[in-house]
Amino acid sequence: MIVENHQIAYRNVASKLYNFLPEEIDIAFNDFDLILTGHGYHPTGQLFFSIISDPTAEIMTAQIFLPVKESHFSLLKEEEVSFSSYFSVDNLLMTRVTEEYEVQSQVKYWELFSYMEAHNMTQKTPVFVQFKKTRSNRTYAEMSLGVL
Repeated sequence: MIVENHQIAYRNVASKLYNFLPEEIDIAFNDFDLILTGHGYHPTGQLFFSIISDPTAEIMTAQIFLPVKESHFSLLKEEEVSFSSYFSVDNLLMTRVTEEYEVQSQVKYWELFSYMEAHNMTQKTPVFVQFKKTRSNRTYAEMSLGVL
């Protein structure tokens, strides 16, 4: 199922670009979390990321985002961390992955693009992936793609 007009919005968001093997995404997540918490920043939400590279590439390029409590942000330039006081992307197509993440995320990725093409839409953003939890504490992922 594809949902139209989805939105992602957060306040005080830090982000950083990473290149990694897809199976090492957790290493990138942990590195980013350690950079922020090591400098005294306090996460207020879940990590989310955008897939910048082709999903079939051997090395994945992704921008990892994390909302933080602090509204002022200052890190050394060498850390290559960006900060936005407000992050918002709207007019997204969204679908969910609830099980078998490695297999289903590929299926859902291509479903988003097929839906976009079938409805004569144009891509305006990379694919965003947000991990969320249900009230019963089950984890799922929302995959979104911005369109015109």
